[in-house]
Amino acid sequence: MGIRDFIETHYSHFNAGELAKCIDSLREFLDGGGRLMITLAGAMSTAEVGKSLAPAIRSQKVHAICCTGANLEEELFGLFSRSEYEHVPNWRHQSKEEDAELHQRGMNRVTDVAIPESTFTKVGESLMSLWEESEAVGDSRFPHEYVYDLLLHGDLEVSSAPEDSWLVAAADANLPIFTPGWEDSTLGNLLSAKVIDCTLKSNAIVRGGLDAMQSLADWYREDDSPTGMLQVGGGISGDFAISVVPMLRQDAGVEVPLWAWFGQISESSPSYGGYSGAPPTEKISWGKLGVETPQFVIESDASIVLPLILCSLE
Repeated sequence: MGIRDFIETHYSHFNAGELAKCIDSLREFLDGGGRLMITLAGAMSTAEVGKSLAPAIRSQKVHAICCTGANLEEELFGLFSRSEYEHVPNWRHQSKEEDAELHQRGMNRVTDVAIPESTFTKVGESLMSLWEESEAVGDSRFPHEYVYDLLLHGDLEVSSAPEDSWLVAAADANLPIFTPGWEDSTLGNLLSAKVIDCTLKSNAIVRGGLDAMQSLADWYREDDSPTGMLQVGGGISGDFAISVVPMLRQDAGVEVPLWAWFGQISESSPSYGGYSGAPPTEKISWGKLGVETPQFVIESDASIVLPLILCSLE
C-alpha cells in the first residue's frame, strides 16, 4: 500500500482527516496549473526534510521557497558536514551541564542534533571568498545566490547524499528563494562580524529583506497562474511571504489576485496571539486570503506531516 492509499484508508478524522483533505485539495490545485510556495520556519533543514522536499522540487511541485536564514544555512551545513554531526538521544532531558559540555567541545545543539563549530568555519571561509570577490567589483546578491554559487562552482567536498538535499535540487532548478531575516543566522552573524573587524567594508554585498520583498513581488506578478502557499510553522518566513499580496494591493495600488490556496502546519495555539498559531480566517481580514480560498490547518508536528504531504504529491 502506497502513502496516498494509506492516508485515504486510515486518515479520516480530526487532524488526520484534515491532512487527507489538504493533500487532495493541493493535488487538485497543482494539477490545475497552480504554483506552490513553501515557507519553512523552525529547524526543518536539520530535521532532513530535504529527503521529501528535494523530489518535490525536481518534479516541479514546488515553485518557490521562503525560509529563514537558519533553514538556508543548515541545509548547507548538513550537505558538507552531516557525517560529523552527533545525535543527542536524550534531548528531552538534556541537563544544563550536558549542554555546557557540548559547548566546550565546540558542538552546537539543535534539538536532537549537535553541529560542530568547525562546520560554520569551513562554510564561512568559502563564503568569505565570494563576499570579498563581490565587494571588489561592487556586486550585491541575495543570500541564496551566494549559496547557489558555492554549490554549483565551489570546491567544498559533499559528505551527504546530494539527492536528499532540497538546496541542491533548488540550485539545479534555479528555484527562487526568499530569505527574510538573513541576519538571524550564523552566517549572517559572520557577515556582521567581518564588517565590524574591517575584513569587509560593508554588509551591502548581501541584499536584505526589503530587496527580498521587491523580488517576491516581481515573482508573484510574473505569472498569471494561481499561486498557493504551504506554510510550515509560521514566523517571519510565513508572514513575510503572504504579506506580499496586501502590500501590492493596498500599499502599491497594484491589482493582483489573492493567494489562491493556503495550507498551514503548526503546533501553536491562536490563544497566545502569535502569528504561528493564527488561523487562516484571520488572514482574510488582512486582505491576504479570500473567503473562497481553500484553507487548511493541520495542528501537528511538521517533521511528521510535511513528508507525508510532499510524498503524496508524486
